[in-house]
Amino acid sequence: MTMTPIELKSALEAIIYAADEPATVEQLAAAVGEEKHVVRAALDELVGSYGSDERGVEIRAVAGGYRVYTKPQHHDVVRRFIKSLRPPLRLTMPALETLAVIAYKQPATQPEIQEIRGVNCAGVIQTLLERRLITTAGRKQVIGRPILYRTSKEFMMRFGLSDLDELPSLKEFEALAREALGTEDGIAGAPPEAESAEATSENSEAAADTRAAAPAGTAGAEPTATDQVGDATNADAVGPTEKAAGRSAR
Repeated sequence: MTMTPIELKSALEAIIYAADEPATVEQLAAAVGEEKHVVRAALDELVGSYGSDERGVEIRAVAGGYRVYTKPQHHDVVRRFIKSLRPPLRLTMPALETLAVIAYKQPATQPEIQEIRGVNCAGVIQTLLERRLITTAGRKQVIGRPILYRTSKEFMMRFGLSDLDELPSLKEFEALAREALGTEDGIAGAPPEAESAEATSENSEAAADTRAAAPAGTAGAEPTATDQVGDATNADAVGPTEKAAGRSAR
């Protein structure tokens, strides 16, 4: 089909608004029956048209596609509205630390994650899978062929990243996580009842590891998982990124 430039931009805007996930150029081109270079040019114009302060939303390139987001200056009011409708996606600190390890070391196996964190994290990994923040990425070709884990498109969308090169420094990760989860209460201060046994086990194992690692007659202080990931990945080379915008409320 052949559309006028105005019709094409209107059609692309409607598709992007209606899509549950970021719409790729390939998907958009197939839907409107135009060449990809024509669609890209129309998208550039469409994205630019949202630059005015009169618009409360914008179209952003994220996770390999395009999606509608609220503008940063409206985040606070949107958060208050969303918080009144649904509970936030809460993560315990062990879950957040495990997510950080996977984000900066991906793809990573459970043994590799546990080596960095120093505790058993099978339950936390299952929680992150259920929250769709991570996904499996095949198996590592070593003895036992352990499952590899990586961050998911849901992770990219919640954190407002178009690719992994935009990951912030590790020191900024917790602050970015709070914003991406849409509320200052997004990180749980204590494990919920369902994870209390796991948290107790992790604390016990962490304490044992600390005692074993400390020199005789001294009290050992276990570094945090974030510190350990920083040592393993040289995270200082990763520059800070602009904080993620919230998804448009419909």
